[in-house]
Amino acid sequence: MPKPAKLQIKKETGPAVVGPEPWSPFESLRREIDRAFDNFGSQAWPQILTRPLFREKPWDVAPAVDVAEKEKEFEITAELPGLDEKNVEVKLANGTLTIRGEKKEEKEEREKDYYLSERRYGSFVRSFSVPEGVNADKIEANFAKGVLTITLPKTAEAQAEKKIAVKAA
Repeated sequence: MPKPAKLQIKKETGPAVVGPEPWSPFESLRREIDRAFDNFGSQAWPQILTRPLFREKPWDVAPAVDVAEKEKEFEITAELPGLDEKNVEVKLANGTLTIRGEKKEEKEEREKDYYLSERRYGSFVRSFSVPEGVNADKIEANFAKGVLTITLPKTAEAQAEKKIAVKAA
């Protein structure tokens, strides 16, 4: 089994990179209009007039990410199929962890009676606020088989658990 590739985490002290807003009215409106035309077009017009011939988007906005809190660390996992570690960037700046990725794919087929040329491009950005109690100097990012795993180890103080007695009133 191949060893997972280690990604370098870049630290910046400049202004924080802000990801897409959690709720963007114009983006929501655009999706609703697209959905309305998609539904209308499939019933009234030939499909070829309402949609591109080849419609394949790796991500609508950004890939889904799992965030888990464990006893000694936080773990962020993102599935990034078709990407290599050289196309993924992880940065930490002003308490914000940012993941960027870009996919470029070109395909060309030449046969006796046809020629096919396809190009697909897509990029994404995901940003997360790093919680208090994370040792920023020990954050690691590993990439293996299309899965990015970022480990954010907790400080000793953040791992300490204090039990508080409940008293009857």
